[in-house]
Order: sequence, then C-alpha cells, then structure tokens
Amino acid sequence: MSRYGLRTAVFATIHVAVGALLATAAGAQDYPSKPVTLIVPWPAGGSTDISMRAIADSASKVLGQPIVIDNKAGGGGTVGPATMAAAAKPDGYTISQIPITVFRLPLMQEVSWDPAKDFTYIVHLTGYTFGVTTNAESQFKSWKDVVEFAKANPGKVTYATPGTGTSLHIGMEQIAAMSGIKLTQVPFKGGAETNAAVLGQHTMLQADSTGWRPLVDAGKLKLLMVWTGARSPNYPDVPTLKELGYPMVYDSPFGIAGPKGMDPKIVAKLHDAFKKAIEDPAVIATLAKYDMVPNYKNTEDYRKFVVEITGSERKVIDTLGLAKK
Repeated sequence: MSRYGLRTAVFATIHVAVGALLATAAGAQDYPSKPVTLIVPWPAGGSTDISMRAIADSASKVLGQPIVIDNKAGGGGTVGPATMAAAAKPDGYTISQIPITVFRLPLMQEVSWDPAKDFTYIVHLTGYTFGVTTNAESQFKSWKDVVEFAKANPGKVTYATPGTGTSLHIGMEQIAAMSGIKLTQVPFKGGAETNAAVLGQHTMLQADSTGWRPLVDAGKLKLLMVWTGARSPNYPDVPTLKELGYPMVYDSPFGIAGPKGMDPKIVAKLHDAFKKAIEDPAVIATLAKYDMVPNYKNTEDYRKFVVEITGSERKVIDTLGLAKK
C-alpha cells in the first residue's frame, strides 16, 4: 500500500471510530426516544406485577416515554432476566426486574448467565413481605399444628412456591431443617398459581409474597406466619418467624437491571426515573397494599449489594446441601 493509501485508510478508521462515539453520545443524550420494555419475570396479576406496573407508570412520566410491561414467567423469576442478558441490546430499551433468584440459582445449578458479568445494575427498589398460608378449612390453625403433623407424617405436608430456588423455597427448607421436619415443595410460576393451589387444596400450604392478601382478607385463606422483622400492621395477630423460634428475616429485596455494557448516562436517567417513582405517594400507597416499602439503593450501592447477597446466599445453600456439585 502506498503512503497515500495508508494515510487514507487511517483517516477512514478514525472517521468511523469518531462517528461511532458521536452516535453513542447522541443516543444517550436523546434517550429515551421510544417506549422502554420492562420485563417482569412473574405472571400477570401477582403482587410483583401489580407493584411493578405502578412503579413503571410513575417512572414513565419522568422519562417522557411509556414503559411497557412484558411478563416472562418461569424459572423462579430467572427466565426473564436470562432472556434479556442473552438477547437484548444494551441500549436501555430493555430492562428487567431482578429477583434474588438471579444470584442464588447459579449457586445451585448450571445456568446461562453470570450475575456478576451479564447485567448492568441500575437501582434497588423494594422487597417483599412473605407469609405462609393454608386453606381456611384446613386442619392447621397455627404453625405449631403444621409442625406436629409433619413430625407424625414426614414429607406429607406439601407447600406451593413460585419456583425452586426462590426465597420461599429456601426459607421453607431452612424452617423445616430447624424444626426437624420434612416438607415437600410444589413449585409453580408465580402467585396466581400458588393461590389457586392452596385455595383448591392441591397443596396443604402456600409460601409466597402478599398476592395472597385478598384471599386472606376474604377469609378464604388463613395466614399462619410472616417472615418480616416485625409483625405486619395489616395482620397484627400473625406471628413472625422470630416469634416462632426461627432466627430469620426474609424480604427478598429486588431492583432493576439491564444487559451488560449499558451507557452510564442512560443508566443514570433510568436510575433517576425509578428513584422518583418509589418516592411517588401513589406508588408508596400501592406498595403498602402488599406490605412492601421502598428500599432504595443507588447504582453503586446496588452493585455492592449484589456481591454481598451472593456471598450470604452461598453460605445458606451450602448449609442446606443444595449447592451444585
């Protein structure tokens, strides 16, 4: 190649690189210029779906573009985030709710994602109130009744959860181990299905977040315990795990993330919109209906939290003998 040809090639390469940088900068500055898809990895109608729709509606007003909910249930809340990590562009137009199973399941089995490398963490939002319910016509009137029956009938007490590896599954296994009993998990895709299971007495118990509240309030289900640090103001007569002798608090906190490689400026815009959303009185009121409260962490603190929670989950999984071989 001649000196002139080499110089031309170099200038062309620089031109392309500069053009790409300018396009990226312009994209971040103009973002968002179209609707944003928010994956909710649970079925429609559950407590997560309803609360995320309220949060998304408020955040969309800040962004100036609609946030469209895409329910991708399955895998204990991991199918949606895994699909995003594998296929979505890191342009800020596809993001997902990130349940704690995204960090836990890789410790239990081979998965297609690495929680430390395959996501751009944006903002931490809130957590759940979990509880154990039974059919109102059940023989179980208290958790003590469950333990006594389970000791006399090992493995015969069945409980519905929103999936293997979820906090409900792991929490129930910890409770069983501490009680010296054996329980049998029946995994489903989400709260609508676990509600139906215990309501129809297909399972004896349900361990799930507060999507059960309308059925408990209607007297169709009985709430036996909650997994919060203090009693729920909505159910002041229902004991906590600690009061029943289990030194645990489970609230399974969650946030929002996108695919790896997102522009920090786009991350900042999304962070600010969702932060304002969980400060919105209408959103706070919706969360309160499901005994959820804002639990804000900024982008950097959320990244640190992911490392911390993965470490603590590893200890629990190892203790229960559920770690992958």
